[in-house]
Amino acid sequence: MDNLGLVSIASIFTAGLCIGLGAIGPAIGEGLALANAMRALAQQPDRANTITRTLFVGMAVVESTAIYCFVVSMILLFANPFWAYFLEQAG
Repeated sequence: MDNLGLVSIASIFTAGLCIGLGAIGPAIGEGLALANAMRALAQQPDRANTITRTLFVGMAVVESTAIYCFVVSMILLFANPFWAYFLEQAG
């Protein structure tokens, strides 16, 4: 197998690993945040606006980690900086 094949295999494997592991943390974090927000709403329903607003801001921050992993995966698959080098060497 040539170097271009190895780079493509490594890029695909790394992209899958990045998005797979990068989605686990935000999923657990969002689940815990939602469970705690529901518990807080059950204890203090008069503070629903504050709790909900804080929950949505926290969810956005937690979800940004998964979005960054998605962007890194897309870069590895479609804009890999090593592709141009190996295509230049091959052709």
